[in-house]
Amino acid sequence: MNLLGGLATLVQGDAVHAAVALLLLAMSVGSWVVIFWKTWLLQRAAHDVARCTTAFWQASDTDAAVAALKAFDRNTLVLPLVQAAQKQLQVQRTGLGLAAAGDAASQLTRVLRDALQLSLHKLQSGQVLLATVGAVAPFVGLLGTVWGIYHALLTIASVGQVSIDKIAGPVGESLIMTAAGLAVAIPAVLGYNLLGRLIGRLEADLDGFARDVRELMAAQHPERARAPHAAD
Repeated sequence: MNLLGGLATLVQGDAVHAAVALLLLAMSVGSWVVIFWKTWLLQRAAHDVARCTTAFWQASDTDAAVAALKAFDRNTLVLPLVQAAQKQLQVQRTGLGLAAAGDAASQLTRVLRDALQLSLHKLQSGQVLLATVGAVAPFVGLLGTVWGIYHALLTIASVGQVSIDKIAGPVGESLIMTAAGLAVAIPAVLGYNLLGRLIGRLEADLDGFARDVRELMAAQHPERARAPHAAD
């Protein structure tokens, strides 16, 4: 916090120094917002996925399962998988369009894969920002340091007299930029890694559930999960 507070004094410098300080401040605020938001979102998602899978397997049929999932799936991660499978079976029943052509089991796999990708995209939102801040913030801070030292040397050269007190102040303020860049980058990297582990667990749960739904639908409707040429 002291490093970030020191950025406020650096904003009063020249345009480049102020721009670097404001950019680091924006990166810090953005990464912390994403960290807190994603932590809350993933904890809720983990709870909802567990409740949804339990409710699905306890339902009497797929229609009852969909009704239960609408009540439990607040982040709409599990429900689209079941609805996509149901819709594909209806398409196979009508036999219209390219979605009903070809191997029915492969088409069911395709729609479940597409629905799964949409759910995973929701979980991955915000991760790019954390990765970008973690990779870029140190270099932004280093840019501020280099520019500050360069500006300090120009000031010293214009004065014509060199002393420790005249060098230490400007150079010390410039080095704050490097420390501030690291202070911004480290939480972003840690947040990215920790949140990535939570996302990985949820992805594994959703992928396993999608496979189970495919096997269930294929077992309940074998005539629709069979290739059309085999029916002949």
